Amino acid sequence: MRELTYVARHSVEWREVPDPKLRSDQEAIVAPVAATSCDVDSAILAGHGFVDPPFALGHECVARVVETGDAVTAVAPGDLVVVPWSISCGSCDHCRAGLTAHCTSVPHMAMYGAPLGGSWGGLFSDLVRVPWADAMLVPLPAGLDPVAMASASDNWSLSWRLVAPHLKNKPGARVLVVARGSIGLYVCDIARALGASDVLYVDPDPEHREIARGYGAATAEELEPFRHGFDIVVEATGRVDQLALAVKCLAPEGICESAGNHFRPGELPLLDMYLTGVTLRIARDNVRDHIPDALELAASGKVAPERVVSHVLDWEQLPEALPEKHLKPVFVRDTTPSPTAG
Repeated sequence: MRELTYVARHSVEWREVPDPKLRSDQEAIVAPVAATSCDVDSAILAGHGFVDPPFALGHECVARVVETGDAVTAVAPGDLVVVPWSISCGSCDHCRAGLTAHCTSVPHMAMYGAPLGGSWGGLFSDLVRVPWADAMLVPLPAGLDPVAMASASDNWSLSWRLVAPHLKNKPGARVLVVARGSIGLYVCDIARALGASDVLYVDPDPEHREIARGYGAATAEELEPFRHGFDIVVEATGRVDQLALAVKCLAPEGICESAGNHFRPGELPLLDMYLTGVTLRIARDNVRDHIPDALELAASGKVAPERVVSHVLDWEQLPEALPEKHLKPVFVRDTTPSPTAG
């Protein structure tokens, strides 16, 4: 089979590797049918990652189940499923506590799309092995479009987690989103759907701001600190200077969620944060625990994640089109169920 491999800055290529095989009766083989790039993939392709190439890329997709082990009961061949970005067993203490990004049954940072915690391949591959199918795979609800939900593996479900629990605890909260990619736009959509009283989206890209306005958000090209202006802040730029400005906008005892991958160091206004009283979370998401709730919201009709999809492209275009600058391209191929993994 082929797997899409990151080989150099702005360069990917198909490489032939052996077809994955079931290694236990708990595993599944899946075939991605709608796969997309995460915001961090753009940074990797631009040469800003911290792992040297070559490695298989991709960690967001909806896939068709091709083969399952005898002990798998939650999914069957032919099913459409969301494949979480991180590898998790579902039964260790961390997984049972919802900390699926910190599963103790695999090396630390085990994931698809980067050789961290072992080599698990990428979701821009013709076939993918899922080591704990019942624990990891989430069936796609009937009626949901795989293209719109290609990002449920990470960015869509992460965006749900960034605001949904906080809005439940503080209905009608004011939300500031400082972003550069799809995460911030998903947050705008979800925040409005869940009752935020005000949403301000800050991004220098005019096309992104237009999408945010379509979700009912106010927009700005640059962030001007607004003292005590917002109850919830979501920063998804990967720039510490933007995070520093964002936390200055928090109301007393406000919450800041940083979803940016901060590859470069920087300084935060710790004294201002101390005097205001803020909660700051910077973390990889335990996405498997949140996918069902995020899919339930998507199926409710209250949100429109498909508006963030910038291009729908054929699977064979991956090597040429992925390195190009797109907001959220989705690469698709035939979704007809296949009974074997030949």
